[in-house]
Amino acid sequence: MTLSRRGFVAGVAGGLAASGARAQMAMPTSPLVVSIVDVAGNLALTQKAFEGYRREKPTVVSRFVFTKAPAPELPAKLKAQQAAGRVDIDLVLTGTDGLSAGIENKLWVDMAPHLARLPTLADVLLPPALKMQGLARDQGVIVSYYPSGPLLEYMPDRVKTVPSTAEELLAWARQNKGKFMYARPANSGPGRTFMMGLPYILGDADPKDPDKGWDKTWAYLKALGETVDYYPGGTTQTMKELGEGTRDMIASTTGWDINPRVLGIVPKEAAIATLKGFRWVGDAHYMCVPKGIPDQKLAVMVDLMAFMLKPAQQAYTYDEGYFYPGPAVKDVTLAMAPPESQAAIRDFGRPQYDRLIADNPVEVPLDADRLVLAFRRWDEQVGSGKNK
Repeated sequence: MTLSRRGFVAGVAGGLAASGARAQMAMPTSPLVVSIVDVAGNLALTQKAFEGYRREKPTVVSRFVFTKAPAPELPAKLKAQQAAGRVDIDLVLTGTDGLSAGIENKLWVDMAPHLARLPTLADVLLPPALKMQGLARDQGVIVSYYPSGPLLEYMPDRVKTVPSTAEELLAWARQNKGKFMYARPANSGPGRTFMMGLPYILGDADPKDPDKGWDKTWAYLKALGETVDYYPGGTTQTMKELGEGTRDMIASTTGWDINPRVLGIVPKEAAIATLKGFRWVGDAHYMCVPKGIPDQKLAVMVDLMAFMLKPAQQAYTYDEGYFYPGPAVKDVTLAMAPPESQAAIRDFGRPQYDRLIADNPVEVPLDADRLVLAFRRWDEQVGSGKNK
C-alpha cells in the first residue's frame, strides 16, 4: 500500500471518479435514532461533539445511542448481523485494531464514493494524520490522531535506575520480575505501540514486516515475557496496577500517561522515558460504517463525518489528555478546547512532549493485513498462557 501524499490523493481521485448513485443519497425526511459503538475509548474525546450534531440538526437525528465494547468482540457480532440482514450498528469508533479486523473481514462500507461530501482530506488533515488515513483504505475516516509512543511510564520512588536502552529494560525486568507489564496488543494502544516500536529500537531487518523482518523483536518479546506475570486484556488494568504499586513500570503513550493521572488512577508524580532508537508510532481513531445499514442512515453518517472534521468539533479531542494532542486536522489549538481540557493539560501535561514530538519522526503503524498477522503471532508465541 502506498502512503505517500501523491498516492493518497490519487486514490481519493480514483474513488471520486467511481462515485455512483449512492453518493447522492437523500437525507431522511424525519429524525432518526443513530447507534454508535465505541471499541476504542473514543467517546471520551468526541461524545460532546456528536451531541452537538444532534442539537444542530434535530430534524436529522432525534438521539444517539452510545455503547462500548471490546474491539476483539466486534467482528463476529457484525458478521452475524450482516449475515442475518439485520445490522443495528450505524457507526463504529475504532482504533487501528478494529479497523484492521474490519478490513480483513470486509465489514466496512467503502467511503470512496462519498469523499466529495467531506472536507478535502489531503488539505485539512495534519501530515501524519493523512498518512494514518491511508491505512483506512477508504474503509473509514479518521476522527482523532496522536503520535502515541512507545513510552515507558514508571514510579520514580520505585525505579531508581531508569532503563535507557532495550537491553537495559530487559535486564531491569529480569532483576525485578513481575514489576514490568504491558497489555495484550490486540486490545491495547500502548501494547500494540510497544510491539510496533521495538523493531525500530532494536534495529530489526524490516520494521514493516512482522513475519520475516522482526527476528530480533520476537526474540526480545519472548525473553521479556519470561519476566511478565500476565498480560491484561486492556490498558486500564496496567494503569491500576502501576498506581496501586503492583507494577513499577509499564508500557504507555502520551494520552495514557496524561489521562490516568488526571483521573487519579496513577499518581501525578509518575514519570516517562524513551529507549535509545525511539521513534513515534502514530495512532488514530476512525469512524467506520458497517455494511448493511439503510441508505438514509448512510447519508446521515457521511454528513456526520463531515461535521466531526470541523475545527470546532476537533477541539473537543484534546479532552483530558486521553489521546494527546488529539486533533487530526490542522490549526486546532489547545486554546480552542473547552476550559476543562486546557486546565487538565496545563496541570498534567509534560513540556518534554513538545520536544519529543518535534525531534523524533512519526512512523505509520503496520497496515491492516500485517497488523492482524502481528496480533496473531504475538498471541500464539508471546501471550499464550498468560493472557487474561
